[in-house]
Amino acid sequence: MGALGDPTRRAIIACLAERPRAVGELADALPVSRPAVSQHLKVLKSAGLVTDHAAGTRRIYRLDPVGVAALRDQLDTFWSRALEGYQEAAEQPGEENP
Repeated sequence: MGALGDPTRRAIIACLAERPRAVGELADALPVSRPAVSQHLKVLKSAGLVTDHAAGTRRIYRLDPVGVAALRDQLDTFWSRALEGYQEAAEQPGEENP
């Protein structure tokens, strides 16, 4: 989840959710340089959220379904625990005013 703490990385993930793209395509869609996109992709790849493959002289990046599924499982667990905590708090008897 730490890899998604940066807004540029979240924007890259959003672009890749639409379709696989090369670094240049991502840089054209974002307000950052190609080298910056490459650095963000390196972090996302290290986190297991994207994969890449060679296509001629370019590298094409796509979301890694295994990594995204693991992230979703973590978020689902977090959300379930938060809802359970809220339900427990809501069901606690409140203090009555005398």
